[in-house]
Amino acid sequence: MALTLDEVDRFEASRPRLEAIAYRLLGSASEAEDAVQETFLRWQAAEVDHIEVPEAWLTKVLTNLCLNQLTSARARRETYVGQWLPEPLLAGDPMLGPADTAEQRESVSYAVLVLLERLSPGERAVYVLREAFDYPHREIAEILDITEAASQQTFHRAKRHVADGKARSEVDEAAARRIIDEFLAAATSGRTEPLVRLLTQDAVSIGDGGGKIPARARAVEGALAVAKFMRGLFKPGKAKRDLTGGSPELHVTTANGDHAVVAVVDGRVIGVMCLEITAEGIAAFRNQVNPDKLERATRRWAATDHGEPLLKAF
Repeated sequence: MALTLDEVDRFEASRPRLEAIAYRLLGSASEAEDAVQETFLRWQAAEVDHIEVPEAWLTKVLTNLCLNQLTSARARRETYVGQWLPEPLLAGDPMLGPADTAEQRESVSYAVLVLLERLSPGERAVYVLREAFDYPHREIAEILDITEAASQQTFHRAKRHVADGKARSEVDEAAARRIIDEFLAAATSGRTEPLVRLLTQDAVSIGDGGGKIPARARAVEGALAVAKFMRGLFKPGKAKRDLTGGSPELHVTTANGDHAVVAVVDGRVIGVMCLEITAEGIAAFRNQVNPDKLERATRRWAATDHGEPLLKAF
């Protein structure tokens, strides 16, 4: 069924919100775009004149498409090579969605997206719709075909699970930037001791290479083990330059609102290291090096002014 220009415009006006919802639900920008496009096809096939509240209808269709995708994604990730991490979005990416409140900003943070993987698809949907987009439980219940009481209970359970995974106090921007500068200086010094002092005792490093770029199949855990790993990661070597296509330029920026180090070679983003910085030190490094998950970051990088690199690695 052909849509009128007004009906197409109505959908396009909703697209940014739909993409932001889908990204939070799926942790993948490319899969979010696909889900939104499928929603458009459903919109195109529907009797639009009979839809009383188009925004609610579109959200319901999209959310249920994402729930189906999440169910199948869990099966796919069982065969994923190595660790799975979300696709990072660099500062200013419109798919990050609303950022007016602390809850909205936190809901798309890299650390929280990782924690959302622990939730069931239903819990994740309720959490995202309520926490990030402030949907009332009555509307969430209608979207998910559950009762309002079930929506409230699911939200409180999901929020508790997320809170349990991030029970540390964070640091202010100036302190975080100082820690990152000290980390990079220590990592490129070739010495382990300065690195250990910057990490929490239970620090962890996780890398996602997707089977295309070498990455540890298991997380590196503990301050000393992580420090040794980081020292080796930043150690210069011809093999690394051959693998990456040159000496990466390192920039300090944000990804999903978290502090991040972005590695760039000839304008191509080859790695995004998201740091979880707490008052006790750096608690986690989540390193995305899977090239399939960095294509959007590269496009975003090319479209923005990012200044001079802090240093060159390798």
